[in-house]
Amino acid sequence: MPSSRSRPAFAIVATLTPRTQRNQIRRLSPPPASHALIAGVDEVGAGPLAGPVVACAVLLHPRLARPPLPHLDDSKRLTARRRARLAAALRAHPAFILAYGECSPSEIDRDNILNARLEAMARAVRALPVAPQLLFVDGNRTLPAVQESVAQEAVVGGDARVEVVAMASVLAKVCRDELMVQMDARFPGYGFARHKGYGTKMHVQALLELGPCAIHRRSFRPVREAEQRMEDGEVGV
Repeated sequence: MPSSRSRPAFAIVATLTPRTQRNQIRRLSPPPASHALIAGVDEVGAGPLAGPVVACAVLLHPRLARPPLPHLDDSKRLTARRRARLAAALRAHPAFILAYGECSPSEIDRDNILNARLEAMARAVRALPVAPQLLFVDGNRTLPAVQESVAQEAVVGGDARVEVVAMASVLAKVCRDELMVQMDARFPGYGFARHKGYGTKMHVQALLELGPCAIHRRSFRPVREAEQRMEDGEVGV
């Protein structure tokens, strides 16, 4: 186990005075020695009508200094360009140990979106080369499918409050966006490269005209209704 001198600091967002009307991520003192291996996990893609749920787990290397990450925040608050820059920095530096997990549209339809989100995060954590000792999980639930030896803390809004979860949020978002661009080439006509599977007006219209494709989530109402129209011979009408 790493010595106390090699323990990484972790971070949360501190709510500042009302005068500032904003949050910022700040560093706190190192965690106890028993929690020397710190990780965070988050997922993206719960709301789209198509594509998988993608999760990323980030483990902080206990002995390597981490570079500064300007503008790190919840991925939803960042522009696509800023997310891409942060993801490139995180992928390139050995202080960040990364792993991914996903649940397919068919798994989402079978298990429901909540269970799929939890399972995607658990898969990402299990894919890490070494198990963390303390895991921050975005949301209000811990992960039942993770090793019992891993202490977990669920943090509502963790992608805006815990630094290592914010890292996971950015990486999961960039990874899923890249995947949906690939899906756009495989399933042309739906505009996946633009909306990434979310239920935009353009996407819903394409569903009505073309019917669902292989990566659409049949358990989601707009997809289910489009599929029914297709079965009734109303697609394109």
